[in-house]
Amino acid sequence: MEEGVGSRGGGCGGLDAQIEQLMECRPLSEPEVKTLCEKAKEILMEESNVQPVKSPVTICGDIHGQFHDLVELFRIGGKCPDTNYLFMGDYVDRGYYSVETVTLLVALKVRYPQRITILRGNHESRQITQVYGFYDECLRKYGSANVWKIFTDLFDYFPLTALVESEIFCLHGGLSPSIDNLDSVRSLDRVQEVPHEGPMCDLLWSDPDDRCGWGISPRGAGYTFGQDISEQFNHTNNLKLVARAHQLVMEGYNWAHEQKVVTIFSAPNYCYRCGNMASILEVDDCRNHTFIQFEPAPRRGEPDVTRRTPDYFL
Repeated sequence: MEEGVGSRGGGCGGLDAQIEQLMECRPLSEPEVKTLCEKAKEILMEESNVQPVKSPVTICGDIHGQFHDLVELFRIGGKCPDTNYLFMGDYVDRGYYSVETVTLLVALKVRYPQRITILRGNHESRQITQVYGFYDECLRKYGSANVWKIFTDLFDYFPLTALVESEIFCLHGGLSPSIDNLDSVRSLDRVQEVPHEGPMCDLLWSDPDDRCGWGISPRGAGYTFGQDISEQFNHTNNLKLVARAHQLVMEGYNWAHEQKVVTIFSAPNYCYRCGNMASILEVDDCRNHTFIQFEPAPRRGEPDVTRRTPDYFL
């Protein structure tokens, strides 16, 4: 079993205990969160905008605060560090347990930095989290916005994309008319709030489309991009596949652009009412692809959901 960062500083046992606590859906104290995020920042700031990842690895889509479904994901896919994971963003908002979800993933990153990669999603943002739940949840669970600020400051350091074995380009949203090659992604200054426009925004907000070329996104941020765009991008960068998250797909995964692009969504029964399956994508040592679908974990004392119909575009 790999030694994590915590072990080098002699704090491994404490971090393991915190991970056990978080696995029981019990949040850490504010001082513990602050210390954890300081350690995570040191790790994340050394990672690239196009973070290289080796196989075998299991690629995951949106989680959105559905903590018990994240535990189910680990039950099905294997525990970290026995399984290597790549999460493509949107850990917070919508679900009831954004605090516990994002804290657990950050704790695993600190404990096993080579075993788990956590990318930034469009919800890892100060503005979005003030609207869709994470900010209010932090106020409710901690009595102030301090933990929200600690995490949103950390989000600025999350890598924007990852590259699995130089073949699979992984990111939250999609492609950008401002980016032709991976070096353009590497040159971006990511340590900032997600901009309203531009290449960094596009990587976190764009979606594949059935129509060719670039289109105006109905989300109000990013673009839509057609099969011709995906084919050219993959050819230019010697890629086999673009893997992304960001969109609810009822089967948990959805191929597009003649299997040049795949959408992976890992929050089953999204918002506790959409009835969708979730999935993860396993890439083995031989770079074979296997999708594993899963259904929601049994609910544990969560309130009855009578919220409005979700905004599918977020």
